Amino acid sequence: MELQIDGVRVYYEQHGQGSDILFLHGWMCSTELWKPVVDRLAHRARLTVLDFPGHGKSDRPPKPWSVTEYAHCTERFVRELGLEGCAAVAHSFGGRVALYLGAERPGLFRKLVLTGCAGLRPKPTARSKARARLYKALRACCFSNKAREALRQRFGSADYNALDEEMRKTFVRVVNQDLRDCLPRIQAPTLLYWGENDTDTPLWMGREMEQAIPDAGLVLAPGVGHYAYLEQAPAFCRILESFLLEENV
Repeated sequence: MELQIDGVRVYYEQHGQGSDILFLHGWMCSTELWKPVVDRLAHRARLTVLDFPGHGKSDRPPKPWSVTEYAHCTERFVRELGLEGCAAVAHSFGGRVALYLGAERPGLFRKLVLTGCAGLRPKPTARSKARARLYKALRACCFSNKAREALRQRFGSADYNALDEEMRKTFVRVVNQDLRDCLPRIQAPTLLYWGENDTDTPLWMGREMEQAIPDAGLVLAPGVGHYAYLEQAPAFCRILESFLLEENV
């Protein structure tokens, strides 16, 4: 199914019937990454999964977006489908959007489940500062597009390097937006599900979110990484059923 939001075509799917749960995927992922969870829960609730603009089957953003624009698009999506008051389950980048909306639009989501949630910028270390200085010095010496691209491939993250020039602008805006100030303003009960060995969004981020969000609890998934919800899908789904659907049992 498709929905036009401010001229952007957004692809989405709905499965099952009952209480509404919205699923928000990670960066450069899509609705497909929620399939193992959707297959287990569709008999208990109505599950809505969407492709963020620039991902999966949705159109690209019309210009470089930050988390703010993605959040506004998601809010419009929720209201167009009449999903206000739904629960939201978000992974990684999708967690950025959920954090923003949880703080700025209280009541839009009744509960939040955040797994491997991004949104907190790590404090710079001596090593990262030195690497940034080296990159800037080398960039000043690059006089061709080929040389600049080679430098970006060397110093850029895998996510950044996998993108074309336009989506890189969006990626930079997204990752540079620190959402720490949103945490104490989130009113919805929040469950944090974190992989013990997550290196993309390290465990310290989950612990900081648990401390700063007023009504939050952290569940640690031992021995798994950034995609803990996939690596331990049966356990994750049992937690979702207990936390999100207990009132319907």
